[in-house]
Amino acid sequence: MLTIPVDRCTQLRLLEMSHAQAMFRLVASNRDHLRPWLPWVDRMRVESDAENYILRSLGRFSAGTEAHFGIWFREMLAGSITVERIDAWNRVAEIGYWLGKEFVGKGIMRRSAAALIDYLIEKRAINRIEIRCTPANISSQAIPLSLGFRMEGTLREAAYLKGRFHDHLLFAITAEEWKRRKQGEEETQCLPAGGPSELPGR
Repeated sequence: MLTIPVDRCTQLRLLEMSHAQAMFRLVASNRDHLRPWLPWVDRMRVESDAENYILRSLGRFSAGTEAHFGIWFREMLAGSITVERIDAWNRVAEIGYWLGKEFVGKGIMRRSAAALIDYLIEKRAINRIEIRCTPANISSQAIPLSLGFRMEGTLREAAYLKGRFHDHLLFAITAEEWKRRKQGEEETQCLPAGGPSELPGR
Protein backbone atom coordinates (compact mmCIF):
# COMPACT_ATOMS: atom_id res chain seq x y z
CA MET A 1 0.00 0.00 0.00
CA LEU A 2 1.35 3.41 -0.98
CA THR A 3 1.51 5.59 2.12
CA ILE A 4 2.61 9.23 2.34
CA PRO A 5 3.46 10.46 5.85
CA VAL A 6 2.06 13.88 6.72
CA ASP A 7 2.80 14.31 10.41
CA ARG A 8 2.83 12.13 13.54
CA CYS A 9 -0.99 11.92 13.52
CA THR A 10 -1.74 11.87 9.79
CA GLN A 11 -1.04 9.70 6.77
CA LEU A 12 -2.23 9.57 3.18
CA ARG A 13 -2.98 6.01 2.11
CA LEU A 14 -3.79 4.99 -1.43
CA LEU A 15 -7.41 3.85 -1.30
CA GLU A 16 -7.84 0.09 -1.35
CA MET A 17 -10.87 -2.19 -1.31
CA SER A 18 -10.49 -2.71 2.44
CA HIS A 19 -11.24 1.02 2.90
CA ALA A 20 -14.67 0.88 1.25
CA GLN A 21 -16.69 0.53 4.44
CA ALA A 22 -14.93 3.44 6.15
CA MET A 23 -15.29 5.57 3.01
CA PHE A 24 -19.00 4.86 2.68
CA ARG A 25 -19.70 5.58 6.34
CA LEU A 26 -17.81 8.89 6.22
CA VAL A 27 -19.65 10.03 3.08
CA ALA A 28 -23.03 8.88 4.43
CA SER A 29 -22.57 10.84 7.66
CA ASN A 30 -21.46 13.99 5.80
CA ARG A 31 -23.89 14.24 2.89
CA ASP A 32 -25.29 17.63 3.88
CA HIS A 33 -21.78 18.95 4.50
CA LEU A 34 -20.40 17.74 1.15
CA ARG A 35 -23.42 18.02 -1.17
CA PRO A 36 -23.07 21.76 -2.01
CA TRP A 37 -19.66 21.14 -3.60
CA LEU A 38 -19.49 17.45 -4.57
CA PRO A 39 -22.33 16.15 -6.75
CA TRP A 40 -21.11 12.55 -6.57
CA VAL A 41 -22.01 12.11 -2.89
CA ASP A 42 -25.62 11.32 -3.79
CA ARG A 43 -24.44 8.59 -6.13
CA MET A 44 -22.71 6.76 -3.26
CA ARG A 45 -25.84 5.20 -1.77
CA VAL A 46 -24.60 1.80 -0.59
CA GLU A 47 -21.23 0.33 0.37
CA SER A 48 -20.84 -1.37 -3.01
CA ASP A 49 -20.83 2.11 -4.60
CA ALA A 50 -17.72 2.92 -2.55
CA GLU A 51 -16.20 -0.40 -3.60
CA ASN A 52 -16.81 0.39 -7.28
CA TYR A 53 -15.32 3.86 -6.86
CA ILE A 54 -12.16 2.45 -5.28
CA LEU A 55 -11.89 -0.25 -7.93
CA ARG A 56 -12.03 2.38 -10.69
CA SER A 57 -9.51 4.57 -8.88
CA LEU A 58 -7.05 1.67 -8.57
CA GLY A 59 -7.32 1.00 -12.29
CA ARG A 60 -6.54 4.63 -13.05
CA PHE A 61 -3.64 4.59 -10.61
CA SER A 62 -2.22 1.56 -12.44
CA ALA A 63 -2.63 3.47 -15.71
CA GLY A 64 -0.74 6.42 -14.23
CA THR A 65 -3.57 8.92 -14.77
CA GLU A 66 -4.95 9.41 -11.24
CA ALA A 67 -4.20 8.67 -7.57
CA HIS A 68 -6.88 8.59 -4.87
CA PHE A 69 -5.76 8.78 -1.24
CA GLY A 70 -7.65 8.51 2.02
CA ILE A 71 -6.58 10.94 4.72
CA TRP A 72 -6.12 9.01 7.96
CA PHE A 73 -6.00 11.12 11.12
CA ARG A 74 -5.30 9.24 14.37
CA GLU A 75 -6.24 6.02 12.53
CA MET A 76 -9.64 7.40 11.48
CA LEU A 77 -10.58 8.12 7.88
CA ALA A 78 -11.00 11.91 7.86
CA GLY A 79 -11.48 12.57 4.15
CA SER A 80 -9.82 12.19 0.78
CA ILE A 81 -7.27 13.98 -1.34
CA THR A 82 -7.11 13.00 -4.97
CA VAL A 83 -4.80 13.52 -7.90
CA GLU A 84 -7.71 13.89 -10.29
CA ARG A 85 -5.63 14.26 -13.43
CA ILE A 86 -2.03 13.41 -14.24
CA ASP A 87 -0.73 14.65 -17.57
CA ALA A 88 2.55 12.75 -17.70
CA TRP A 89 3.70 14.28 -21.00
CA ASN A 90 3.35 17.90 -19.82
CA ARG A 91 4.05 16.94 -16.18
CA VAL A 92 0.89 18.60 -14.86
CA ALA A 93 -1.34 17.29 -12.08
CA GLU A 94 -4.61 18.54 -10.61
CA ILE A 95 -5.63 17.80 -7.03
CA GLY A 96 -8.97 17.92 -5.23
CA TYR A 97 -9.93 17.23 -1.64
CA TRP A 98 -12.63 17.02 1.04
CA LEU A 99 -12.88 16.41 4.78
CA GLY A 100 -15.59 15.14 7.08
CA LYS A 101 -17.13 17.99 9.07
CA GLU A 102 -15.67 16.89 12.41
CA PHE A 103 -12.13 17.12 11.02
CA VAL A 104 -12.38 20.64 9.58
CA GLY A 105 -10.39 23.44 11.21
CA LYS A 106 -7.46 21.34 12.44
CA GLY A 107 -5.04 22.14 9.60
CA ILE A 108 -5.30 18.55 8.35
CA MET A 109 -6.00 19.44 4.73
CA ARG A 110 -3.28 22.04 4.43
CA ARG A 111 -0.66 19.61 5.75
CA SER A 112 -2.02 16.77 3.61
CA ALA A 113 -1.93 18.88 0.45
CA ALA A 114 1.66 19.92 1.18
CA ALA A 115 2.70 16.27 1.62
CA LEU A 116 0.98 15.28 -1.62
CA ILE A 117 2.65 18.12 -3.51
CA ASP A 118 6.04 16.93 -2.23
CA TYR A 119 5.22 13.43 -3.46
CA LEU A 120 4.14 14.64 -6.91
CA ILE A 121 7.25 16.75 -7.41
CA GLU A 122 9.81 14.41 -5.87
CA LYS A 123 8.43 10.98 -6.87
CA ARG A 124 6.38 11.66 -9.99
CA ALA A 125 8.48 14.49 -11.52
CA ILE A 126 5.42 16.75 -11.79
CA ASN A 127 6.26 20.35 -12.70
CA ARG A 128 2.89 22.09 -12.29
CA ILE A 129 0.14 21.42 -9.75
CA GLU A 130 -3.35 22.86 -10.16
CA ILE A 131 -6.30 23.26 -7.80
CA ARG A 132 -9.76 24.32 -8.98
CA CYS A 133 -12.76 25.38 -6.89
CA THR A 134 -15.91 27.45 -7.17
CA PRO A 135 -15.82 31.12 -6.06
CA ALA A 136 -18.37 30.33 -3.34
CA ASN A 137 -16.19 27.65 -1.74
CA ILE A 138 -14.09 29.93 0.45
CA SER A 139 -12.68 27.15 2.64
CA SER A 140 -11.41 25.27 -0.40
CA GLN A 141 -9.74 28.40 -1.76
CA ALA A 142 -7.89 28.86 1.53
CA ILE A 143 -5.77 25.74 0.90
CA PRO A 144 -3.94 26.85 -2.28
CA LEU A 145 -3.68 30.43 -1.04
CA SER A 146 -2.02 29.28 2.19
CA LEU A 147 0.42 27.10 0.21
CA GLY A 148 1.70 29.82 -2.10
CA PHE A 149 -0.36 29.01 -5.21
CA ARG A 150 -1.22 31.80 -7.61
CA MET A 151 -4.81 32.44 -8.65
CA GLU A 152 -4.34 32.46 -12.41
CA GLY A 153 -7.88 33.17 -13.56
CA THR A 154 -11.48 32.06 -13.87
CA LEU A 155 -12.64 29.10 -15.94
CA ARG A 156 -16.11 30.20 -16.95
CA GLU A 157 -18.92 27.67 -16.45
CA ALA A 158 -16.41 24.84 -15.95
CA ALA A 159 -18.52 22.79 -13.52
CA TYR A 160 -22.10 21.53 -13.61
CA LEU A 161 -23.62 21.38 -10.13
CA LYS A 162 -27.20 21.32 -8.87
CA GLY A 163 -28.71 21.92 -12.27
CA ARG A 164 -26.59 24.81 -13.46
CA PHE A 165 -23.08 25.72 -14.57
CA HIS A 166 -20.57 27.28 -12.19
CA ASP A 167 -17.26 29.06 -12.72
CA HIS A 168 -14.03 27.60 -11.37
CA LEU A 169 -11.12 29.57 -9.99
CA LEU A 170 -7.79 28.16 -11.19
CA PHE A 171 -4.87 28.09 -8.75
CA ALA A 172 -1.43 26.74 -9.69
CA ILE A 173 2.15 26.42 -8.49
CA THR A 174 5.26 25.17 -10.27
CA ALA A 175 7.88 22.84 -8.86
CA GLU A 176 10.46 25.63 -8.77
CA GLU A 177 8.07 27.97 -6.94
CA TRP A 178 7.25 25.24 -4.43
CA LYS A 179 10.92 24.50 -3.75
CA ARG A 180 11.74 28.19 -3.29
CA ARG A 181 8.85 28.58 -0.90
CA LYS A 182 9.95 25.59 1.19
CA GLN A 183 13.52 26.84 1.27
CA GLY A 184 12.32 30.24 2.46
CA GLU A 185 10.29 28.62 5.23
CA GLU A 186 13.27 26.57 6.37
CA GLU A 187 15.53 29.63 6.44
CA THR A 188 12.93 31.59 8.44
CA GLN A 189 12.72 28.80 11.01
CA CYS A 190 16.48 29.14 11.60
CA LEU A 191 16.30 32.87 12.39
CA PRO A 192 16.21 34.20 15.97
CA ALA A 193 12.81 35.28 17.26
CA GLY A 194 13.50 38.92 16.48
CA GLY A 195 14.33 38.26 12.83
CA PRO A 196 17.40 39.23 10.79
CA SER A 197 18.21 42.32 12.88
CA GLU A 198 19.27 40.06 15.77
CA LEU A 199 21.86 38.15 13.75
CA PRO A 200 25.44 38.61 14.95
CA GLY A 201 27.09 41.72 13.48
CA ARG A 202 23.74 43.42 12.73
